[in-house]
Amino acid sequence: MYVYGNVAALPEAAPEYREKSPTRPKASRQVRKNRRMALHMNSAYVIFLSVAAVMAVIVCVNYVKLQSRITGYSKNITAMQAELANMREENNARYNAVMDSVNLDEIRDRAQNQLGMVYASPEQIIKYDDPAADYVKQYEDIPEDGVIARSGKRNR
Repeated sequence: MYVYGNVAALPEAAPEYREKSPTRPKASRQVRKNRRMALHMNSAYVIFLSVAAVMAVIVCVNYVKLQSRITGYSKNITAMQAELANMREENNARYNAVMDSVNLDEIRDRAQNQLGMVYASPEQIIKYDDPAADYVKQYEDIPEDGVIARSGKRNR
């Protein structure tokens, strides 16, 4: 049918639209029984799941605590390293100041002129073997053979 004019006619009542539920094939009695059993949890399974959940929470809490402790230790180490760097810098500055204050030429001049010290002559130098140490503190005279330390075993 053709309508003249610029106004369209209202449509008749809209048809009702109903979604159809998908049709499932009818499940057998055994399948329905198995589905009901699958939805049912026995007490042992519930206890197991509860214990597992509690253990998971405990592990997570301990992990977070450990991470927090590691972060604290890291910050502490960083602060100590900065303090060590400052101490080393101060130590080096003081060492350099002490080393700059010591003039070896003045010490040699004072030792030779004021105290009368002289260098040792070649006949005053005794060479010796000391297998026990790298340096010697002389508490007694050096033997003529030049050997200070001997083994505990003597040749007979």
